[in-house]
Amino acid sequence: MTPAQDPFYIVKEEIQDSIDKLQSTFQQWENIPSNTGEHVHFTKELLTNCESIEWQVDELNKAITVASRDPAYYGLNETELGRRKNWTASALKQVRTIRRSVEAGKAKGGFSNGSRHELLGSSQTGRSNTQYTAMDNDDFITSESDRQMLLIKQQDEELDELSASVQRIGGVGLTIHDELVGQEKILDELSMEMETTSNRLDFVQKRVAMVMKKASAKGQIMMIAFLIVLFIILFVLVFLT
Repeated sequence: MTPAQDPFYIVKEEIQDSIDKLQSTFQQWENIPSNTGEHVHFTKELLTNCESIEWQVDELNKAITVASRDPAYYGLNETELGRRKNWTASALKQVRTIRRSVEAGKAKGGFSNGSRHELLGSSQTGRSNTQYTAMDNDDFITSESDRQMLLIKQQDEELDELSASVQRIGGVGLTIHDELVGQEKILDELSMEMETTSNRLDFVQKRVAMVMKKASAKGQIMMIAFLIVLFIILFVLVFLT
């Protein structure tokens, strides 16, 4: 089975695309101030994506474990199994590194945000603080609403991609099934032809044995001579005319 048809490489490509997108989002997250609604949104998105990718890699690891029990049945060898295990280990390491960084930044951002509000409360008058907080809340709600819509759209796109991947894997499975059914049909036809030929040969052998048994020694000699003459005539007709 070629890499283009191997379900492992199909799923691997999908997961690698998700990791690439995760790393791109993580780079954006690092450049966003920790005391903004946008930072909160990206933090949630990154943690959700990390959890999703880790689950996909774990499922792929389970498939590799099953294949390692009988590599020959799946057309694999120890070298290929080693490459697959190394890739899944590397993918998990990348995702978990990003998740730990995001979780640490989340804890740090929560502390800084609390300190900022405390400082504002001690330095501003009641009315100014109320106006600032109301404006800040309105901006945050608007920003958060936009971020939620964007997140829903991204999740829909990821679900569409996952659905397409499942359909491709299903298509590969159906193709393999059709090939196996076709090969089984060919084998059945060949078996029937061999059985028919064998029956005909047995019939001819029995007829010859009956004729040889009934004929006398002289009759056998005449029959052999007749067959030789017939063979010579056929040879002349076929090869010399």
